[in-house]
Amino acid sequence: MSLLRVCAFAKCLNRRSLLEKCPVRVSFTDCCQLCVSIRSGTVRRISETPFQLQRRNVSFVIPKTEDGKKRVLEQSQLLDVLEARIHQLRTDVVLDVQHAKVQFVKAPFSGRVFVSGKGSKGSPQEKTDITKSGQTVSKGASKSQPTRWMEKLSQEKKIKLKKQQHIQQKIQKNVKEKAAAKSKDSKSSMRLSGTSHKTISKTAKKTAKNLGDEIHAAFSPRATSTAAASAAAGTAAMPHKAFKEKREKQKNLVPTEEDQQQAVIDAENRAKELAEVEELERRLNQQVGQSTYSSKPEHPQQDAEGTACRDTRKKICSYLEACVFAGDIERAHRFLLSQHRVMGRRKHLNTDIYNIMMRVWAKKGTLNQIGRMFILLEEAGLKPNLGSYCSALERMGRSPDCSPSIVTRCLSHMEEDGLSVDDIFSQCVFRQDERDMVLNAIHIVRPDYQPSLNETTSESYSPLVKDYYTQREDHHYPKLDFTREELQERFKRQLNTEQACTVTINSVEGLKPVTENMAKMRELLAKQQEQWQKILLQALKESKMILANTNTRNFRLNLYPFLCLLEDREYVDIMIQSVANMPPSGESVKILAGDLGNRVYTKYSVRQKIRNQKVEKLGNIYNAYTDLLAKDSKAYEVLSREQWCKLELEHRSGPTLQGEEAHWPYIVTLELGTYLVDMMVKNLKIHSDILNSANDRKLIPILYHMYTFRSTRQVGFIKPHPILTQMQQEAMETKLTFDSYVMPMLCPPMPWTSVKFGAYLLTPTKLMRSVEGATQHEVLLEKCQNLHAVLDSLNQVGNCAWRINQALVDIIISIFNDRGSEKLDIPPPLSEAPKIPYFNPQDPAYTASEKAHMKREVIIAKKKCSEMHSLRMDALYKLSIANHLRDEIFWFPHNMDFRGRTYPCPPYFNHLGSDVTRAILVFAEGKKLGPKGLDWLKIHLVNLTGLKKKSSLQERLEYANSIMEDVLDSADNPLTGKKWWMNADEPWQALGCCMELANAVRSPDPTQFISHFPVHQDGSCNGLQHYAALGRDVIGATSVNLVPCDVPQDVYSGVAQQVEEFRARDAEQGLKIAQVLEGFISRKVVKQTVMTVVYGVTRYGGRLQIEKRLKEIDEFPKTYVWDASHYLVRLVFSGLKEMFTGTREIQDWLTESARLISKSGHTVEWVTPLGLPVIQPYHRIRNQVLKSTIQHINLQISHDAKERPDTVKQKNAFPPNFIHSLDSTHMMLTSLHCYSAGLTFVSVHDCFWTHALTVDTMNKVCREQFVALHSQPILQELSNFLLQKYCCELQAEAKKKKYQEYRRLMLLLAKVPQTGDFDLQQVKESTYFFS
Repeated sequence: MSLLRVCAFAKCLNRRSLLEKCPVRVSFTDCCQLCVSIRSGTVRRISETPFQLQRRNVSFVIPKTEDGKKRVLEQSQLLDVLEARIHQLRTDVVLDVQHAKVQFVKAPFSGRVFVSGKGSKGSPQEKTDITKSGQTVSKGASKSQPTRWMEKLSQEKKIKLKKQQHIQQKIQKNVKEKAAAKSKDSKSSMRLSGTSHKTISKTAKKTAKNLGDEIHAAFSPRATSTAAASAAAGTAAMPHKAFKEKREKQKNLVPTEEDQQQAVIDAENRAKELAEVEELERRLNQQVGQSTYSSKPEHPQQDAEGTACRDTRKKICSYLEACVFAGDIERAHRFLLSQHRVMGRRKHLNTDIYNIMMRVWAKKGTLNQIGRMFILLEEAGLKPNLGSYCSALERMGRSPDCSPSIVTRCLSHMEEDGLSVDDIFSQCVFRQDERDMVLNAIHIVRPDYQPSLNETTSESYSPLVKDYYTQREDHHYPKLDFTREELQERFKRQLNTEQACTVTINSVEGLKPVTENMAKMRELLAKQQEQWQKILLQALKESKMILANTNTRNFRLNLYPFLCLLEDREYVDIMIQSVANMPPSGESVKILAGDLGNRVYTKYSVRQKIRNQKVEKLGNIYNAYTDLLAKDSKAYEVLSREQWCKLELEHRSGPTLQGEEAHWPYIVTLELGTYLVDMMVKNLKIHSDILNSANDRKLIPILYHMYTFRSTRQVGFIKPHPILTQMQQEAMETKLTFDSYVMPMLCPPMPWTSVKFGAYLLTPTKLMRSVEGATQHEVLLEKCQNLHAVLDSLNQVGNCAWRINQALVDIIISIFNDRGSEKLDIPPPLSEAPKIPYFNPQDPAYTASEKAHMKREVIIAKKKCSEMHSLRMDALYKLSIANHLRDEIFWFPHNMDFRGRTYPCPPYFNHLGSDVTRAILVFAEGKKLGPKGLDWLKIHLVNLTGLKKKSSLQERLEYANSIMEDVLDSADNPLTGKKWWMNADEPWQALGCCMELANAVRSPDPTQFISHFPVHQDGSCNGLQHYAALGRDVIGATSVNLVPCDVPQDVYSGVAQQVEEFRARDAEQGLKIAQVLEGFISRKVVKQTVMTVVYGVTRYGGRLQIEKRLKEIDEFPKTYVWDASHYLVRLVFSGLKEMFTGTREIQDWLTESARLISKSGHTVEWVTPLGLPVIQPYHRIRNQVLKSTIQHINLQISHDAKERPDTVKQKNAFPPNFIHSLDSTHMMLTSLHCYSAGLTFVSVHDCFWTHALTVDTMNKVCREQFVALHSQPILQELSNFLLQKYCCELQAEAKKKKYQEYRRLMLLLAKVPQTGDFDLQQVKESTYFFS
């Protein structure tokens, strides 16, 4: 065994790593000299730069003579000196950084040069000692004494330190003398005004000269260089003589009085800045703990570790829960033990994971098995929590002969851990009869015990809504136009729909007459689907048998439990449904797999709630909840959330409805989905001659796995065979199957009462939408103390009932089933798609250019076909759902994105959709038009046409009266008359309004006409309105109608006019592109860029927008599009900067704040005025590979908190996201106050809808809440929050490491942009603020 191996073996015995024996600050007295030298060289080579490695390679050359050894040693020492010199010179530049002293063990010469197998030629007495001070002393025969280079370097270092100290003392002395002599100088300045700047004493000259020399000598790298070092370098930057001359010139430089004054000013500025920073730190320390929302920053490393563990724990929890649900208790128990036994895997376990098995043993096991779980917890270093004791008490309650002493001992242990019995009933999530069993156990020792009702209501309301919740005398909450029995019957129908998880409806294409070919294809497809079901059923059973028997390693998570959650036929139905919905162009493996996995999870979640006996309790509470909504019950003075919480407390027996939602990790969903996709690709086949008997009869797959490129990334695709696509298109199936959550609800949604409960009855729904796998939002929401206002506004917009405009939907379906209409936004069928040209690339008749042209034509045709199919299917789904609900009344449950913007949960059909879907939807509740309702209907119609945007309301009303003949003709003969409505900006909504107006004016009394039609009031460039209000910018506020005016101010026309002025000026100066653009600058050209610049559009994005508008102008020369778009985007940004000065200052402040925050390693986070926490989930992309049998999927994860923030995305997104959070706050405030006033209110972000009767009331509320919102010190509160979050806890660390960045961030966040003189109260009188 070699000497190195012996030493390595000894090291292992001592349980010490290689790093512990590295040559930094470690003694090697316990190792032989030869191994020290070898290891020293090895470790240093690993950690050195390429330059150092090159030097080490040179120094390790084995010379044959002593002269060679000496030469190598001198070269190495010289390079050591130069390296240290470079390091020293670098430290001269950065004065604020303190470098830690690193002690190196200098290996003796014998350690560097050795002959393999023979050892060193040095004396055996050689050894290296490290003194207590950390200095290295070499002893032995071949001592390596400090050379003259090292001595010179150390002397130079001492001299430099002394000079620096001397200079600092002189500077301080001069500043004091300057201040003291200031009065004398001012007195003598009158006498010697002509000579004061010319006469300088010799002493002053000498002092200044000496001071300049000392400064130069101390801080100039060249001044401290020695001739020996220059000669050693060999390649100096300049000859020695020239260098000496330059040094002499620098010595003769004398600091002038102006320089000294500037130095004094700089010192004063620094002192002032430091005082400001200290004052900020003091203020921050006082504010810590006073904030209602916790804003302590989390260290990135701790957060990263927490994220990694959280992901792994979610996987483990989902696996164990799946095993338990499938009844495979033994597998779950073995898996938990396998994780517990290995320390590396045990660290991912927490108490809740052990509680999963405790819960099982509480129902099926014995108390001893639960006791073993407590022992495992103790071994893992974990403490039992409420869930642990709850399971133990449940087991005791189920045992008929349980001893009171055992219960008493359990309760005493709880008290020792700081837990109470009341905590169990208020915080634990119960299933089935668990609550009753726990109560039985407690009654053994406390017969009279009853859980206390902890009806805690937080009083920490935002100032914006404090009066809303505390003063309700004037509130009149609206009722629904239904009786209690009707609502309860609707609840049962919705419950049945969600229990089935799918809904099958008739397709509007089925209304077409059935041809012979259609019937044939439908019959063929039905037979094939029946056969495919049998094949998939058999394949699934076989694969489950293989998975069940091959799980030899208990610690591995495999998919077997996840394939046992549902009946086999349910998995097969999910796969068949995905085949039926697959587009002809195919679907990416990742999207298809995620869709399949989510469908399985949804069904599993619903089944779990049914098994846990939640359905019965849910029905009881909902039946009581209908009292609040029904018209035949008494009036309540509580909100829906408050009523539901009260009812839950009253029905506290049985399972807990809230708090059990635990979504599968995205990776688990994807793994399960890819497994099912692979099964489909391998097993689903069809005969090749099914459509053409002339073909050879063989089985071919109906799905193909292929790869395509998206940009530079290769993406796996699943594409259907053309035979399957042809069959599906020709069959025109009469049925469509949707997941239940795709459909609107048939009863009012459950109110959002917490982060994890609300919306659908059984279908799992997230309160906040996020990217798959992102958890930052959930963590923040769970920490949040009071979200009542946010939840109540979501409940209010979700409680609005809708119905279908039947007359309109019939017209749209007739056009859809004919040939569609691009003008009216009705997609044509695929039969109208361009034919894909076919050519043989190998045909020599085509030239290379012709082949390239043909390839482009094929790509364009395929892209057009794919787009037409997507649009056609989207319209088919919407119209089929609308036709299915034509006689129904329905509701849209709502949730929100991470900025607080609200969205309906059903994805296809809702009022946020296109003109077609908005036109189909009307309010279920009708209200009389009243005295002004008819006028609002007419004004709304003119708004929909887009013809009178610059006109006053009175002018719009007059115009509507002048075209009433066309309006009535459109209503009576929409497809055969004058077709006036088709030229409107929103043609289908305009037609619907024409029909409503016709019915109203033809009624006996229009004021009594019951109208269901929603009237819209749209914000005037709402983003700029919020910016102008934040900055109190008078000019900007006027431009966006915050100031009362006789006619609406059009900011887009204003910017276009300013751009035209710039262009005319440049054209006069002879600029060619400005001359070309004459007559082409219009409102339409600049509108999109102006609208989106407030939401963070860049010059690049703005150029693309303008380029698109210019291409739409037929007369504009296409050769100038590129130059013109570049030129115009610059003018648009300049015009906006002049018009909205305050806006740009605020936007720049937000952008720079986000940049510095993300540079410090944190994501940007803030809290809206209603208390909603917002975090930007933009991190650097991390690639994670999911390995599956069909392909490896590369997941680009941009939301992983383990990665550093993406600075570019963080800074670009902060201004628009912050403004979006403000407009969502304004919408929520408006919705709450409209609801308390008895109005029907819904919104599409900054477009508010209500009945024609209540438009004036809504306008009043809208303006009052905007003023109330911006009367809050929004920017100051944002500044305070960001300072507390990102500067408060970083002071100690920042002062040591990155004090400059810390100081810049603190000063920037504290410097809130100044505001102008705009009076917010003027908004209340502005007619065109929302119009």
